[in-house]
Amino acid sequence: MTLRSVDLREEPVEAVLARVERSLGVRLDPGTVVRKRRSVGARTDRGTWVRIERRGLDRIGVHGGDGTASAEALRGIAKPAWLAGVAWRDAAEPVTWRADETELLPGRPVGGAVAARDPHVSEEWWVSLNASLDALAGQHTSRIATPDTETLTQDLVTGTVHRVFPGVDTAVADWRPAHADLNWANVTAPGFCLFDWEDWGMAPRGLDAANLWGASLAVPALADRVRRERRDDLESRDGRLMTLFVAAKILGPHADPEDPRLLPARTTAEGLLPGLRTR
Repeated sequence: MTLRSVDLREEPVEAVLARVERSLGVRLDPGTVVRKRRSVGARTDRGTWVRIERRGLDRIGVHGGDGTASAEALRGIAKPAWLAGVAWRDAAEPVTWRADETELLPGRPVGGAVAARDPHVSEEWWVSLNASLDALAGQHTSRIATPDTETLTQDLVTGTVHRVFPGVDTAVADWRPAHADLNWANVTAPGFCLFDWEDWGMAPRGLDAANLWGASLAVPALADRVRRERRDDLESRDGRLMTLFVAAKILGPHADPEDPRLLPARTTAEGLLPGLRTR
């Protein structure tokens, strides 16, 4: 059966929400519902948050789509605690639904995934970001990151980079745990908290830093700040490769010609290419 392309911002989800309420024993507040392309979230009557995701069976992999639950084992990271979850297979399509209940966030998401302006977060915010990313990188997991629901393999890195930058040596040497979807919509302020852990797992060093850098390129001072804060990661060999990986996604075949990130992504990539070309 072919998986139907679905945008949950437009798809009827009332039956799904009702099933989640019955399974978790909560009432979802309809006035707080947030609908995204592949997830729906809402506040509950017991002061928690529930996020519901639709994912094709072919995108589950060996982990079963339980990223948020498994991230509860991580320590030293500012994130909402996981409380409960439920998952089921769709009766009509090759799809799984998963709902995870977590603590409420300590603040509001900073903005959209891509920053349109400087959020002017505090110095303490940057300290907490760095502490959390450093703590994450030092932990152990058998999970493989799934950015955009794609399992992050060496072949995926090579294919993504070579579509835009052929001739680059894409061999990854240093794999570390990463959130894999770090952008301005998945962090809070004024207090720092990192949420939406569905895709976390092992990834090349520097992926999280490169993702946040790419999400900041429309605001040059913000992108520069990310590079300063995560210098050790981004200046490593794999960090430079991840910068190209993110730049290739911005500049690739589906690039938006109006995207203000195109020029800075291209300029940065051209500066990195000489040191990453195959000899």
